[in-house]
Amino acid sequence: MPHDVGPEDPDPLDQNPTADDDGANVGVVAAFFDIDNTIIRGASAAHLAHALYRREFFGIRDLLRLVVHNARYLTFGENKKQIDTVRSHALSIVAGHTVSEIVAIGEEVYDQVLELRIYPGTQRLLNEHIEAGHEVWLVSATPAEIGTLISRRLGGTGALGSVAETVDGVYTGRMVGDMMHGKAKAAGVRALAEQRGIDLAASSAYGDSLNDVSMMETVGNPCAINPDARLRRHAARVGWPVREFRGRRNRAARRGAATLSWAGAVWAAALVARSIKRTVQR
Repeated sequence: MPHDVGPEDPDPLDQNPTADDDGANVGVVAAFFDIDNTIIRGASAAHLAHALYRREFFGIRDLLRLVVHNARYLTFGENKKQIDTVRSHALSIVAGHTVSEIVAIGEEVYDQVLELRIYPGTQRLLNEHIEAGHEVWLVSATPAEIGTLISRRLGGTGALGSVAETVDGVYTGRMVGDMMHGKAKAAGVRALAEQRGIDLAASSAYGDSLNDVSMMETVGNPCAINPDARLRRHAARVGWPVREFRGRRNRAARRGAATLSWAGAVWAAALVARSIKRTVQR
């Protein structure tokens, strides 16, 4: 429930919509959360892709391509060319399938995998915003349907995500607009604020990588959660607070993720080769 802010309680979580002399609300306070590695450990879309692979939406060659792209992401970070390549491939996979089919699979992935990978610290922070009467929005390049599903399960207000075109409830394989990534996140937040009367100066935003900086700069209370090295340096330069919810073991795992991911790519390649060999023999 909303509560008053006292002189010794300047926490931005306790900010309620501001009021003028007549007591009328003049703005809505909101909190904007990135999803991957901010709320959920790892990439939510990768877990969805694994579920789609198990259901034979795509084959071994596609799985290997996903592993290699993931290894490049962990080693070198994201770039626009890589994002466009992954986007095009993902859209081709779901083309011809229904929205209800993908959402049903997403529900199963959340129950079996994602729910277990939520950072308790981020969950508490999100709940505090909700209890303070703030709107809570998830903002991610993750498909909008999956972002909305995660937001609903966490008790949030909604989600901004990448939108795949549909006709009569069936994916066409084309994208509507840009991926919700980088500067597109900031544009989406500003548009949402104008639509819903959100006071961005009184609002908060949370992210884990340099790709979230544009979104975080749109609000008065940015905060880095589980930041990568580049965002940690940026936060130190500009004076943003940092919250670390991973623990020492998880931080070490992320630092070693690049080496492990390339090893994983080689391992996956070996599995593919072995599978092809068995198929030829049969």
